[in-house]
Amino acid sequence: MSRAVLDTWGIHEFAPGLYPERLDPKPGKADNFIGGLLGHWARRGSSLRILPARRFAERVVALEAGTAAADEAELQRRVTALRAAMATTGMSDANAVEAFALVREVCFRRLAKRHYPVQLMGGFTMLNGGLAEMMTGEGKTLTAVLPAVAVALAGVPVHIITVNEYLAKRDSEHLAEVYGFFGLTVGLIEPDQEPPERVRAYACDVTYCVNKDLVFDYLRDRITQKQVKAGARALLDGWLAADGGQAGPGRPKALLRGLYYAIVDEADSVLIDEARTPLIISAEHDDPNGRALYEQALALASTLKADEHYRLRMKERSIELTDAGRADVAEFARGLDGLWQVSRAREELVEQGLSALHLFELDRHYILAEDKVQIVDEYTGRVMADRSWEKGLHQMIEVKEGLDLTKRRDTISRITYQRYFRRYLRLAGMSGTVTEVAPEMRTVYGLDVLRIPPNRPVQRRDLGLKVFASGEARWDAVLASARAMSEAGRAVLIGTRSVAASEIIGTRLDAAGLAHEVLNARQDAREAEIIAAAGEPGRITVATNMAGRGTDILLSPEVKAAGGLHVILTEYHDSARIDRQLYGRSGRQGDPGSFESLVSLDDELFVAHASKLLAWLRARTPADGVLCGHRGRLLPQLAQAAAERQNARIRRQTVDMDNRMEQALAFAGRGE
Repeated sequence: MSRAVLDTWGIHEFAPGLYPERLDPKPGKADNFIGGLLGHWARRGSSLRILPARRFAERVVALEAGTAAADEAELQRRVTALRAAMATTGMSDANAVEAFALVREVCFRRLAKRHYPVQLMGGFTMLNGGLAEMMTGEGKTLTAVLPAVAVALAGVPVHIITVNEYLAKRDSEHLAEVYGFFGLTVGLIEPDQEPPERVRAYACDVTYCVNKDLVFDYLRDRITQKQVKAGARALLDGWLAADGGQAGPGRPKALLRGLYYAIVDEADSVLIDEARTPLIISAEHDDPNGRALYEQALALASTLKADEHYRLRMKERSIELTDAGRADVAEFARGLDGLWQVSRAREELVEQGLSALHLFELDRHYILAEDKVQIVDEYTGRVMADRSWEKGLHQMIEVKEGLDLTKRRDTISRITYQRYFRRYLRLAGMSGTVTEVAPEMRTVYGLDVLRIPPNRPVQRRDLGLKVFASGEARWDAVLASARAMSEAGRAVLIGTRSVAASEIIGTRLDAAGLAHEVLNARQDAREAEIIAAAGEPGRITVATNMAGRGTDILLSPEVKAAGGLHVILTEYHDSARIDRQLYGRSGRQGDPGSFESLVSLDDELFVAHASKLLAWLRARTPADGVLCGHRGRLLPQLAQAAAERQNARIRRQTVDMDNRMEQALAFAGRGE
């Protein structure tokens, strides 16, 4: 690894332990206040802030004639010279300009794509440890190659982190030839890889991976460190930092080589939306309580009444027994043994039963596949393989669905995304929707957001919002719109929040005789095939968030001529950023396109986060009525603002809880 590059970045010390990583920052109130101000400034945008990136891009473009005229041998000589220069002078401006110019030319020769100036600006932002907001369709995948090659040429390992396995595999394969020209190796982390394969993938110059896989591998390394320290603590500290994680006599091999430089694709999804839940490694064990305990708890929970026996808080997604509920649970426990005789244990058990009944819905929060409960990621729409809920909730849901019980899991290691990603020596990212959370990005991760202008004017048209009084009326409108657009030769994408909703509209399309494809957690194996055909004339695709972030629907010439892709949003998400990602599947790179929002007063977001306004609107809206204009817009705006505030509180509480558990789960003083 080039020490010169880290010196250029101002990084002079690492946390002691398994391998290089930053010390845990301990920001104070003043730091958070200043960070918040800087984040709010980034939200407003500034021509002055983007000026350095624009000038850098101009310098790279100025080298185009020279690189285009060079033959392959000359380009290779320039790559060799650049490696030598970086070893001595680090990531200087001159070296970065040369690296970007070479990558730009090689991408053109290998992929027939030459980076636009705005992509060079985005790459410059990430090279300097920033967060680039680039509109959907602006080519963020190709943009990430610029800083990745530049940093890897300097001998610094690079992690490129995507939101799902499909994107990681697609990008690593698509760009392998470009990296190969520079003599760089590319690794891919996949869920089912064995440890030796993962070690080889992380040993590559550039490694593509999914955020969850990466963090779990980090936790596994921490477990290894704990086990070694338990026997010979003094022999471990610092040794892997010196030899890059290679095993020696009596030493286990770490999976990762360290936390050097990371580029996080769809950064707001990974660093904000998914940061509400800590990553946990647990040990399986047979449940000594058996099925009968969960059956008893569920049976009791089903007899309890909301408000009288428990308080259901949809905003927080939590349930708490009232005094009357606790009294009924105590009465039920008379004559029973085991956990039923421990007051707090039996109350937690019944609360888990209530959660299983009222907070976790089939085909929304989980699906049943191969006679197992499989959790669905609410942000990506994908099944989270080998994941389970803790503290008996998973077993409670298995009993609810009449399935065999799996083993219970006890936590042995955990970490939040906030703590993990702050440990990279340099962190960068990109997304199409991040300025809304710029203050949190600045205060939590130290990342400055820079909004990059689009390469071409956006032609996407907003056809408006309609809020229907009933869900049935909403689905009728969705069906009518999809039919009209399909018959006009357009391609149509219908976005839903849940598996259940996607299958409801799929059934209605079948009944209407409209050919379509449904993409949700049940069809994840056919994802690439469905997306590849989604841009054909008359094609109707119904999808959960799986067709959101990172999905590029290529339009046929006929569809472009007919008006492009039409997107129909059928349910608002907690965050307007996720909705913008769905809208952004249309009108990419100057293509024509349109979107509309057809929702219902019955939608989960409104019920959970705008109940008072919802009641007021219901009283003034006929059963077959439609809200448009100011009233229609106000409802989702207020509901999403409330949801975002609630989710931000949950993220803060997650970090606070992680810090409180640091001692209980510490590995040599560390909290994971």
